[in-house]
Amino acid sequence: MYESGEDYLEAILMIWNEKNECHAVDIAHKLNVTKPSVSRAMGILKEDGFVFVDEFQHINLTEKGRIKAQDIYNRHELLTAFLQKITGISAEQAEQNACRVEHVIDSDVVRGIQDWMAKN
Repeated sequence: MYESGEDYLEAILMIWNEKNECHAVDIAHKLNVTKPSVSRAMGILKEDGFVFVDEFQHINLTEKGRIKAQDIYNRHELLTAFLQKITGISAEQAEQNACRVEHVIDSDVVRGIQDWMAKN
């Protein structure tokens, strides 16, 4: 999956967790993108089986989409905490860096960080 697709899935999950609903405008605001960009991304994610739109125009994650979004979100949270802990940087700076790293980090590195965090 492409990086921006992961960002959209994570945003949908976070919006649902905050508001119990998600519309295209919510995603546009959260990611600071245009509604046409959201529409294009939702078409791709829908075609790939990650999202569906219900009769109320709520954007929903499929089971496949929820699993992927939760994995992305978990990586984000882990990396943010890890970067803060090992570097002493602010939460904001750690989060910004985690956003960039979460898309390219190997799963075995994530497991190593999880193990290290559990021990420390």
